[in-house]
Amino acid sequence: MIRTLLPFTALLLATPAAAREAPSPEKLRASVEKLVSFGTRHSLSSATDPKRGIGAARNWVAAEFASLSKQCGGCISVERLSRRFTGPRAPDGVVIEDVLGIQKGSDPNRFVIVGGHIDSRVSNVMDITSDAPGANDDASGVALVLEAARILSKEKFAANIVYVAFSGEEQGLWGATLLAETAKARGWQVDAMLNNDIVGNSIGQGGVRAGDYVRVFSEGIRTSETLAEQVERRAIGGEDDGPSRALAKTIHGIAQALPGDFAAFVDRRPDRFGRGGDHEPFLREGYPAVRFTVAAENWDRQHQDLRTENGIVYGDTIEGMDFAYLSKVTAINVATLARLAAAPAAPAGVSIAGALGRDTNVKWSATPGATGYRLHWRRADQQDWSDQREVAGGVTTAVLKDVPVDDHFVGVSAIGANGAESLISFAGRAAAK
Repeated sequence: MIRTLLPFTALLLATPAAAREAPSPEKLRASVEKLVSFGTRHSLSSATDPKRGIGAARNWVAAEFASLSKQCGGCISVERLSRRFTGPRAPDGVVIEDVLGIQKGSDPNRFVIVGGHIDSRVSNVMDITSDAPGANDDASGVALVLEAARILSKEKFAANIVYVAFSGEEQGLWGATLLAETAKARGWQVDAMLNNDIVGNSIGQGGVRAGDYVRVFSEGIRTSETLAEQVERRAIGGEDDGPSRALAKTIHGIAQALPGDFAAFVDRRPDRFGRGGDHEPFLREGYPAVRFTVAAENWDRQHQDLRTENGIVYGDTIEGMDFAYLSKVTAINVATLARLAAAPAAPAGVSIAGALGRDTNVKWSATPGATGYRLHWRRADQQDWSDQREVAGGVTTAVLKDVPVDDHFVGVSAIGANGAESLISFAGRAAAK
């Protein structure tokens, strides 16, 4: 039995990570300051005023993508998706628009997505006129997206990278719904979706300091699974190994391999307790998706009218942010996007058999672009993969000797010619003959 730590450092070197520019706290601050300068970015605010409102903010983000595209020889195409939505928070209806920068990869079918929502609000979700700076919620996420685009547009990848500023999050996750449904309609193979929402503060409610990690929320059993599929996942013990949980675990490993001492905390629920975000529409469509959020939220600075009461400052202003912290969260996003966009897709059809025996037989479907595969396994009382074995490209079966199927979980990842590794696909039961 081979026992080794997962070689995340080596995997990150599949793209020129050592030479890649680090995220700039100064550029992140400049982006947040610009977004705050639009006064309010409420989804029902003006779409046509050139200086104030969500329309001006969206135009600025589109111009930023266009500028980056010019610098990389047209590698980013700018697209604006729109649809009219009506609901309790927009009873008369509103046109919701997402601003996308799409960095073309060599594979036209595969996509990885990173997003943040551009809209903001104050205490009354229907107040479209008061200043709603939305510095941390969620200019921080949009600034991260722009910085990721600036850095990664200097490289080439297999998968397409979609950088997106969503609208309508505060009204009902409408912008994310629009993109998720568009991706499904266009037949995109979405390998990962990274939602960044409230990612720029290191001091939380009551002065709690938490500047050494970011939370990564993920579902275990998939939202998109049928009842029968959920029953099967429980039967194979895969509650902690759905595609989104596999994505979160991968992010955790990537964070460990980056310089410094900044962690990704795998929070084993889809979102904060009783709350939601823009990754959820992607989960409904069956795509692997996670949410990044700061370690300690400051609720005095979320969804608040700008005011000071009893010495307490309320409101989501830039003074409550930590741009060194935001740069570290950005670095994890950049490394994750680079890794997955450079790698082949995760293997499909992974299954195991071996009941009434001491060995486990593993089988999977060939993955386009894979030059090899990596088998992962762990004892069934463990959360993290502990063992691995390489197999050559063209091989789609293996036998794990003296690894009883009753007591172990198994997964398979695909390796590209550049050494980049896909997400790990959890092995289910082989189909009955």
